[in-house]
Amino acid sequence: MHIPEPVRKEYVTVRELLVGPVHLRPQTDDIGLDNHITDKSLHRPQLALTGFTELFTYYRVQLFGNTEFYYLKSLSSDARRAAFEAICSFNVPVIVCANNHELDDELVNIAKAHNVAVLTTPFDTTKTIYVLSEYLDDQFAEQITLHGSFVDVYGIGMLFVGSSGIGKSEIALDLVERGHRLVADDATMLTKKRESVLMGTGSSLVKHLVEIRGVGLIDVRQMFGVRAIRFQKRLELIVELENYNEIHEYDRLGIGESTVEIMGVSIPSVTLPIFPGKNVTVISETIALNHLLKTYGYNAALVFAENLQQHLEDKSRTHTNQDLRSVTYFQSDDE
Repeated sequence: MHIPEPVRKEYVTVRELLVGPVHLRPQTDDIGLDNHITDKSLHRPQLALTGFTELFTYYRVQLFGNTEFYYLKSLSSDARRAAFEAICSFNVPVIVCANNHELDDELVNIAKAHNVAVLTTPFDTTKTIYVLSEYLDDQFAEQITLHGSFVDVYGIGMLFVGSSGIGKSEIALDLVERGHRLVADDATMLTKKRESVLMGTGSSLVKHLVEIRGVGLIDVRQMFGVRAIRFQKRLELIVELENYNEIHEYDRLGIGESTVEIMGVSIPSVTLPIFPGKNVTVISETIALNHLLKTYGYNAALVFAENLQQHLEDKSRTHTNQDLRSVTYFQSDDE
């Protein structure tokens, strides 16, 4: 399975924040809206406003909450202008004001003079930090695109991969017909969320279209309804389809677990040999249910191995006891 190199955005413009989930409106008109944000973290410039700028991360989004506003109001007019101008002189990309706070006109003019965008949100400081951080985390997250069909099967995000024409789309369509939900077909975009989570979705162009060779494109949402689709799902299992090979030795018990590493995240994987007449759809459902059982602490292969080990130990003890009785019997005869 080929895993391409991940890509990520180098920057996000301030203008993109206006269409984000934080309900921002500009105080500085169009000035600074094309500034580049190059870091996903936020910064509250409390120390910088007091004059300590040695560790000032000016390239981040600067968040003004109640603390910053009340501090500026406590200063004299000259001191307030000097403190704010010191902030803007660092080529700050944007200042976000929480709690519907608005800067005085004199401070807005200073921001305009330094090409710094000033935006206001009705959200309180805590909510602004949470929502804006999540948005920027999404924008700067690593992404890759894999060739495969992504389906939500019993709540398990399963990505079917394999060579072209092996039947990935047909399996996805069959699963949808059985009540499961399609996330993406052909091209699945994976985004890394946090350290151990990969979220998959389809491209904006293909969305929930499925290509069936000999039939053409099928719109799953229009054909099966909105309940048959998902816009995104966490990737939890990879099923690699391959044509059955008699020479290849396949896993018969499933004791050892295979994984595929994608962007530093280990994803469990199953290699599924297929041949004409094999009910791959039912097997796919079984794989999903088996994965659920393992998640809840039950592993059929390990239970079988433990039972087998117990059986061998019991059999060994039985043979030992029989041998001991035989020795005792012969000793009695000798006496």
